[in-house]
Amino acid sequence: MAQEFEMMDIGLMAYYLGIEVKQMEDYIFISQEGYAKEILKKFNIEDCKHVCTPVKCGIKLSKDDEDEKVNPTLFKSLVGNLRYLTCTRPDILFGVGLISRYMETPPMTHMKTAKRILFYIKGTLDYGLVYSSSNEFNLVGYSDSDWGGDSDDRKSTTGYVFYLGNTAFTWSSKKQSIENNLSCKGRWYDVSGFTEDLSTLLKG
Repeated sequence: MAQEFEMMDIGLMAYYLGIEVKQMEDYIFISQEGYAKEILKKFNIEDCKHVCTPVKCGIKLSKDDEDEKVNPTLFKSLVGNLRYLTCTRPDILFGVGLISRYMETPPMTHMKTAKRILFYIKGTLDYGLVYSSSNEFNLVGYSDSDWGGDSDDRKSTTGYVFYLGNTAFTWSSKKQSIENNLSCKGRWYDVSGFTEDLSTLLKG
């Protein structure tokens, strides 16, 4: 390409659209620490105390929560910022997906849930994804479901993460489109040597 176009080598990539990249000899680490700090500053909670989990265990939100309503524009801005942070933070994906369902007239209880995610981020600013060299190429996947966890329509939220060796390369947390009374709690897959489509495996 250099023969056809004028180009300049500026070295290894270190920063791209809010994503920080550290390229070492044995691994690559990507994170959004700077972006996370900007979110905390934007919502004036830089000095908040951190918590150990992004959401409370067994939390239930509902569109019919009878509580004081909050500014929907502010709430949407917070959710949008958090959604971009999930590019390198699969640990907050379930919580962010949960609050994303209530964007029109969010009550204070939903805002408190969103802020708890920020409290968690405060204590985990240096979290990210590590991609290291490995001789192990086993494809392993894990999935789980909250088994009818939505208070409004009784639909389940299913999550999964797949590893190639010791590296996570795809993950998701999504509410199912139909009501399902079956649980896939604690399910794991070792799909080494198989060629089945991943979506087929997840339907299990």
